[in-house]
Amino acid sequence: MATAQGCCHGGEGREQRREIGSIVRSLGCFPTEAELHELLAKVEEEEPTGYIHLEKFLPVMTKVLLDRSYRPIPEDVLLHAFEALDENKCGYITKEELVKYLTEEGEPFTQEEMEDMLSTALDPETNTVRYRDYISMMIVDEN
Repeated sequence: MATAQGCCHGGEGREQRREIGSIVRSLGCFPTEAELHELLAKVEEEEPTGYIHLEKFLPVMTKVLLDRSYRPIPEDVLLHAFEALDENKCGYITKEELVKYLTEEGEPFTQEEMEDMLSTALDPETNTVRYRDYISMMIVDEN
């Protein structure tokens, strides 16, 4: 749990509510936004302050880790999803296409999530995402 303790930006054993998703994902858990909201509801104060206290967060997160909740999406499912978006079947998606799909369809990415993804996924020279390479970078070794 050193990761959660080492990244406290709120001070005094607390973390800003908006940072919890990043912390949870850094621990190898990948909840949907709805699941993240459920997790936050378990650890928030009765009167929301915008901060989560670690003494409430750590037991809940420990259970999540021990139960192996919020597993990553399998590689073949990710590949199929990207291939479905790649209308020309060329092995990449342009930045504009990806931003459109991920901010206007389904469960939309926030601006911060979009920027985080593009900083890793986007080839700055071609302004495209070569999705097979990106998936390879994202895969979590289960062993």
